[in-house]
Amino acid sequence: MGATAAEDEDNRYPPWLKHLLREKFFVQCHLHADSHKSECNMYCLDCVNGAFCSLCLAYHKDHRAIQIRRSSYHDVIRVSEIQKVLDISGVQTYIINSARVVFLNERPQPRPGKGVTNICEVCNRSLLDSFRFCSLGCKTVGTSKNFLKNKSPAANSDSVDFCSTRSHGRKKKKKNSGIVQSFTPSTPPPTSVNCRTAKRRKGIPQRAPLGGLIIEHF
Repeated sequence: MGATAAEDEDNRYPPWLKHLLREKFFVQCHLHADSHKSECNMYCLDCVNGAFCSLCLAYHKDHRAIQIRRSSYHDVIRVSEIQKVLDISGVQTYIINSARVVFLNERPQPRPGKGVTNICEVCNRSLLDSFRFCSLGCKTVGTSKNFLKNKSPAANSDSVDFCSTRSHGRKKKKKNSGIVQSFTPSTPPPTSVNCRTAKRRKGIPQRAPLGGLIIEHF
């Protein structure tokens, strides 16, 4: 009953999730450095004490251990593993190597693709229409009370034009409206100097002086 807002935020997701999202995977295991299987791509949800390699699984018998995989230098986890312990609704899934996966953290895009109508509510990555977030990390941020509180209609309109909001574009405020729109500078109007330059006509080509002609008599 008397729970604070901070406590509500902490209870929204399991305590191991924030540690999982911050963890660095695919580093060498210091216990099995001599083995070719020493890549730390495992994580124990019960111990929450960092990534470990597959040879360390013997120390986590009967624990909830999950395997992290990698796609294009980004960490992913199979849906079949993570959905047993976490609600991943609203997060877009992908099929990689015949397995359905979700990304752990955000992957911002320089600009949305052509014709994109739906983007991640946090990092603005292009999504299919039925999803809200591109990763587990974006969902934790996007569903937090602080994020929802700070989110305004102006922020929503800006997020549609991701290229504009991430560039050094100017902000223009409409008259009689509180909406602030962001846009990149357009082509500047021609100045008086430019107009004179544009209207300047080329000079009439001059003929060579007659003195330069060579007349031969036959």
